Amino acid sequence: MRIAILSSFYPYRGGIAQFNADMFEELSKSNIVKAFNFKRQYPDFLFPGKTQYVTEEDEAVPVENTPVLDTANPFSYISAAKAIRKWDPDILIMKYWMSYFAPSLGFVARHMKKECKVIPILDNVIPHEKRFFDTPLTRYFISGCDGYIAMCSEVAEDLKALKSEAEYTILPHPLYSHFGDRIPRSAAEKALGLMPGKKNILFFGLIRDYKGLDILIDAFKDLDEGFQLIVAGEPYGSFDKYRKIIDGFAGKDRIKVFPKYIRDSEVKEYFSAADVTVLPYRSATQSGISSISYHFEVPMIVTDVGGLKETIGDKGTGIVAEKATPEIIRKEILNYFRNPLIRDMCSENIRKEKIRLSWSTFCKGLLDFADKLA
Repeated sequence: MRIAILSSFYPYRGGIAQFNADMFEELSKSNIVKAFNFKRQYPDFLFPGKTQYVTEEDEAVPVENTPVLDTANPFSYISAAKAIRKWDPDILIMKYWMSYFAPSLGFVARHMKKECKVIPILDNVIPHEKRFFDTPLTRYFISGCDGYIAMCSEVAEDLKALKSEAEYTILPHPLYSHFGDRIPRSAAEKALGLMPGKKNILFFGLIRDYKGLDILIDAFKDLDEGFQLIVAGEPYGSFDKYRKIIDGFAGKDRIKVFPKYIRDSEVKEYFSAADVTVLPYRSATQSGISSISYHFEVPMIVTDVGGLKETIGDKGTGIVAEKATPEIIRKEILNYFRNPLIRDMCSENIRKEKIRLSWSTFCKGLLDFADKLA
């Protein structure tokens, strides 16, 4: 089978590019797969992080790809569609996570041959930080596709709200496994300059308003000196408001902040030092951070938003806080550490989930779904 993937690939960095690289590798084991990349993913002024691209310090593995699409240049939509159509794929896969991509990807989807099945993998249908144009743009995009991969039931419900007759299947986020194995906790704490002997709480990943880091910091303020908070991730925008909260806290020496893009080789240090990962999100669909936490067998405390209850609470791999408030997050952190059976149970369930959430299972589900599409 000939499969084209149009999405972010090397030299772009981040979770989307890594997802695509892992999917490309797995699908290539039994299919002819070609990666089509962005010429320009975002204009720089729309990207709030430091850089969209792999730097000399990153260890991203290059994936051979053909850059075809400049999302800010409508003329490239035509040439991108022609290039992919000329390659003549049986399936075109696209990642979709925000409405900015709807015009470009929607145009390409509409200009494939009739025999080509266009299947987007939907991280989100409506973004976490909603704007008035999200719904009409996303409706334009999905109306040009044939079938849909939703990564949790919340995304599937959003899809059906815009296209009730949509053919879809739900395939949960596979586990990232390229970060290496755990290292001894003492070595991880030393590498990060952490105080040993503390109960380590980890907040990991891109720092955006909807992820609720401020909620977690406020929750942490009333925890005793036996606790330590690790904040690791690149801020999208200014970190000033979080720094102000931290600086006003008498125990700020127990909050260790690493406001930067975390290289793949460094990830194991943070998760090897952690007792628990906390995702205090105000809104969510699913989270790639949970798959990293699974890989390192670190239980989670999450909020009851989006698909987090479905993918973590229902699987017994973590605790679900009923609301994203400092008081409730603090209560669940204390609950986790006061009951050692919770960690043992969550760790055992994570080991079971690691078998289910493989890339081979995900890609087989995708291809089985494609076969059933008319």
